[in-house]
Amino acid sequence: MRKFVVWPSEIDARLSRKYGRAIERALAVDSPSVNEMVEAARELGMKVIEIDPEKLNPRLSGLEETYRTRGMLRIESRHSKGKSLRMMAQKVRELRKSRGKSKGRKKRKSGKKKR
Repeated sequence: MRKFVVWPSEIDARLSRKYGRAIERALAVDSPSVNEMVEAARELGMKVIEIDPEKLNPRLSGLEETYRTRGMLRIESRHSKGKSLRMMAQKVRELRKSRGKSKGRKKRKSGKKKR
């Protein structure tokens, strides 16, 4: 089992690689939260060792506050860090999709606005 630190900025589609994104933009997620990442890691069978929701990735210190996603996880996984990040991003996307459906949101088929 491999242990490593995971930052939300590593799977954030809004950021460039310079500011810490570690996976392809097509696979990344917009502004992931630490709670979403913890839930995704646990569902994927990874062991979450430590959670620090207030820690800021040092690479983000020069960015505007809107792009700073706070939080840090220390996880243990049997996969490499890159593969684990891709799997977590996919799981966060699935979780968001399932939450959207469970909240009762219905997509309108016609272009009419609700009054």
